[in-house]
Amino acid sequence: MTLFDRLKADAAPQWAAYTRHAFVSQLGEGTLPQACFRHYLVQDYLFLIQFARAYALGVYKSPSLADMRQSLLGVKAILDVELDLHLEMCGGWGMSREEIETAPEDTPTMAYTRFVLDAGMAGDLLDLQAALAPCVIGYAEIGARLAEDGCARGENPYSRWIEEYAGDAYQELSKGFIAWIDATAGQVLTEQRYPRVLSLFEKACRLESDFWQMGLNAKS
Repeated sequence: MTLFDRLKADAAPQWAAYTRHAFVSQLGEGTLPQACFRHYLVQDYLFLIQFARAYALGVYKSPSLADMRQSLLGVKAILDVELDLHLEMCGGWGMSREEIETAPEDTPTMAYTRFVLDAGMAGDLLDLQAALAPCVIGYAEIGARLAEDGCARGENPYSRWIEEYAGDAYQELSKGFIAWIDATAGQVLTEQRYPRVLSLFEKACRLESDFWQMGLNAKS
């Protein structure tokens, strides 16, 4: 069992509330109001900017060159792929880069991003990884499940989003993260420390649920 498997099992209620949230279900069905998705997408763009900083913090916190390279892969995935995906989808609805980048951060966005950054600043690489894991791995699980359920069909306005996170590139990034956090745990995790790592993981899951709910609340 990997560390992620253990965390997911021990945080099963929080993980299910996040990955099976009504926002995700409606996105998969194609029934999510566009106002909800647009608000989520803009906030997720702002979130990813801070998430890239968290990965950059991972470079500083890394005890080895291999860890530094893995952190750098996360930075590059956000700056070179995910942000462009968001701009592409927002552009399709007439929103400009300037409009997106100057949008104010919603409270759940600030709460989540500052939590991740604080976890990394106050702790070591494993603490940071535990705070990052729900987002990185959860999106891969959600994307794969929705694709397997046939939700990435042409008439679904959110097919592009599903295809991105179900795609080979993102799935490999997620698998790499699972192996990375497991390797870190093999070096520094003790049973005495595990409850703190689990607490960080659970909190991040709850903040992910709040992030979806923020989008769902944006009806107009």
